[in-house]
Amino acid sequence: MADKPLTFEQALQELEEVVSHLEEGKSVLEESIQLFERGQELVTLCNKALDEAELRVQKVRAAGESYEVSPLDESEEQ
Repeated sequence: MADKPLTFEQALQELEEVVSHLEEGKSVLEESIQLFERGQELVTLCNKALDEAELRVQKVRAAGESYEVSPLDESEEQ
């Protein structure tokens, strides 16, 4: 069974942990390289999620702009 893809929030949390671990500077070279590679994967995942979210927001905004709302005419109210 395949693992479920990480959510944006999960990927961001893991990325923060990777960065923190790398900043400590206590890893051996090979581990640091592996962490860096994982960090790059997580950055790519987060950027993709943000791009998709931006597209969705643009679509919603564009759909909202296509609807014209006109003020009520007082004669229509009666």
